[in-house]
Amino acid sequence: MTRVPTHARVVIIGGGVIGVSIAYHLTELGCRDVLLLERDKLTSGTTWHAAGLIASGGMHTETGIWAMRYSRDLYACLEKKTGLATGFKETGYLQLAANAARRTAFRREASFMRGFGVDKIEISPAEVKRMAPFVRTEDIAAGFFTADEGRANPVDVTMSLAAGARMGGAKLIEGVRATGFLMRGSRVTGVRTDAGDVSAEFVVISAGMWSRQLGALAGVSVPLQAVEHYYLLTAPIEGFDARVPVVEDAECYAYLREEVGGALLGFFEPDGATWNISGIPDEASFAELPPDWDRLTPYVGRALERFPGIGNVGIKKLFCGPESFTPDGAFLMGETPEVENLFVAAGMNSLGILAAGGMGALMADWILTGRPSYDVTGIDIARCMPFEATRSYLGARSPELLSYMFTTSAFPTYEFKSARGARKSALHDRLAARGAHFTASHGWETPLWFSQDGSKPEVALNFKRQSWFRFAADEHVAVRSHVGLFDMSPMAKFLVQGRNAEKVLNRVSANNVAIPVGRNIYTQWLNADGRILADLTITRQGDACFLIVVSDVAHRATEAWLRRNIGPDDFCTVADVTSAYALLSLQGPQSRALLSALTPADLSTEAMPFRAAQQIDVGYARFWAVRVTYVGELGYELYVPTEHAPHVYEAIVEGAKDTGIPLAHCGMMSLNSLRLEKAYRDWAHDIDNCDTPLEAGLGFVVDFAKPDGFIGRDVLLRQRDAGPLKRRMVQFLVTDPEPLLHDGEAIYRDGQWAGYIRAGAYGHTLGGAVGLGFVEDERGVCRALLEGSRFEIEIDGVRYPTKTALAPMYDPLGERVRL
Repeated sequence: MTRVPTHARVVIIGGGVIGVSIAYHLTELGCRDVLLLERDKLTSGTTWHAAGLIASGGMHTETGIWAMRYSRDLYACLEKKTGLATGFKETGYLQLAANAARRTAFRREASFMRGFGVDKIEISPAEVKRMAPFVRTEDIAAGFFTADEGRANPVDVTMSLAAGARMGGAKLIEGVRATGFLMRGSRVTGVRTDAGDVSAEFVVISAGMWSRQLGALAGVSVPLQAVEHYYLLTAPIEGFDARVPVVEDAECYAYLREEVGGALLGFFEPDGATWNISGIPDEASFAELPPDWDRLTPYVGRALERFPGIGNVGIKKLFCGPESFTPDGAFLMGETPEVENLFVAAGMNSLGILAAGGMGALMADWILTGRPSYDVTGIDIARCMPFEATRSYLGARSPELLSYMFTTSAFPTYEFKSARGARKSALHDRLAARGAHFTASHGWETPLWFSQDGSKPEVALNFKRQSWFRFAADEHVAVRSHVGLFDMSPMAKFLVQGRNAEKVLNRVSANNVAIPVGRNIYTQWLNADGRILADLTITRQGDACFLIVVSDVAHRATEAWLRRNIGPDDFCTVADVTSAYALLSLQGPQSRALLSALTPADLSTEAMPFRAAQQIDVGYARFWAVRVTYVGELGYELYVPTEHAPHVYEAIVEGAKDTGIPLAHCGMMSLNSLRLEKAYRDWAHDIDNCDTPLEAGLGFVVDFAKPDGFIGRDVLLRQRDAGPLKRRMVQFLVTDPEPLLHDGEAIYRDGQWAGYIRAGAYGHTLGGAVGLGFVEDERGVCRALLEGSRFEIEIDGVRYPTKTALAPMYDPLGERVRL
């Protein structure tokens, strides 16, 4: 029987390319006490049959580009260290833009990537034809070529990383299966295996398509599902050799590369098929699945129309193998919210070889330091909810994910069509009757905008003004002029109670929680580096009772961070009350008049100033009302017990009719444009775990003087005292009223790339597209620097002049919120 050590500092479960890369990078950071356990042979899960593309196309985040380029550079030089080749070939990567919308998407990508050293160039159809004669180019708009990317051999990459890990002292043992976990309370302390128990400080689940089943053994939700993934292999083709570039056509759901003198034609079809939704068999090593020719034939035919140069050669094989995909198409990385020191690195969505180098480096650093060095808000497993790991949800969503990854994720207007209706607020049907157009946000059916004339405008996949643009504009204007009603029920809500609740909350909060009952504060929670982990409000409802409200994306991460910072002697409890309360937000200069008509409570500024809270009656319901805003106007958030929500909603609607106050139903599109005019931050969009409150312009809610300090205080003090900040968040307004901002648009300062827009929308009050982005300068970023520089934003290949500001362009003194 195979012998395993009885202890290791880090135990990694899974010998695919991701797990092996983590082991390699842990040793690179000096951690030699690493044990990797593989149930069969290295690469036997899904790594062995990967296509091995090394290409950064489709990466829309800074972390994504960094990870892919890190992998590319690592594979190009790894042989020098380990003596084993990775098979990396710099063939070039050619993307076809078959229409104008795709060309815009690629232009945006190229503009974004340019600032990170990726030279992705636009070429003409004629140049595409010269580069790849086997491609039909008559109907394409353009090509985009990245010369230094290409392909690698998946097994060779893994074995080279494994050699490097062993050289660094790691033990990689095959033929040992993990059967469970050793636990002490909510902390993992080791792994049970069929060869004996192994104690550990950290455990990493990197078991690919088995990760969901393995996580369940520890009570951890790992939402991923194996899906059939296809590629076709042809007989040798004259002129095909290692110099043929990787070619991709999203509209054909296909990519092509050379393979042993022939072509490998891979598919990301829009009607994928799940494999073994009930669970992946333990013995599914080197799995090859029976191909479904009937389902794939239409896509094969469509691809061969694009690549007629390979249509007349023999087909050697249609290969089908399993690949695991996640419900939102993003990786599952990081410490699990349920179990401390238990990490997951899985759900690569068919990008495992490409991602392995960068994700292995990121995870190794995260494990050893306790905090990631790059923005992980989009890939942190803590973003996921338990319902996403149910068989029904994964079975419904997974078939849509292949084409989403390859074809539609580039467009900001895309909305998932499957697995809808998982979570609905108590007002869902009433809002639908009012013309709400819903999107899914962490499972919640959330209104984007409301049709005001009964029409159902088409949602087009492009970056242009949509046909519903006017509806969102009308909502925006209504909030600025009168009053708007937002259903914000998906916001995560927690009651923190106990005699030490104030002490615990002050430990994790940058602002001071020692406020009177009936007051509300805005604050951030920080890690030890002073970087933002959560952005939230706290309302004191009693001497030992606090209501915390945070965005739905931070739901589980916020709760886990708070629980892990409650000391063993602290008398403090945390209760998730998200579903217990509907959150209705009344915003606008006439919100007080409308709400006052519905309640006997005194809502005057003297009785209820900005950030005050009190219980009020509306109809038969009593609930907490907080005077706070996320749009920059006088407004109130109403925390209504869910069972009373329909009644209170009807009272508000009827009250508007009775008083003659115009009331607009509003969705997330107008909320985003309103808050961006006011330059309000949004965690996981404009600010993330790599930003400090001072850099983000949130220093006004940091209380350095409060007793006992807070997590991250010392780092912020050093940053504050080091002189002018070298990096600050800036608000941008495009002076031309026509272009739109979404996110990722490149910022130019005096003709040089200077960053990118974190989040953007159309500012209907300001009269142009508005967004937030960071500006850096070694001399310090200040108003004089902004005024002395020429800033432009590149949109679809055109650079537009902008205005810039450190203070909000709309109501910079905050007078309207204090009316």
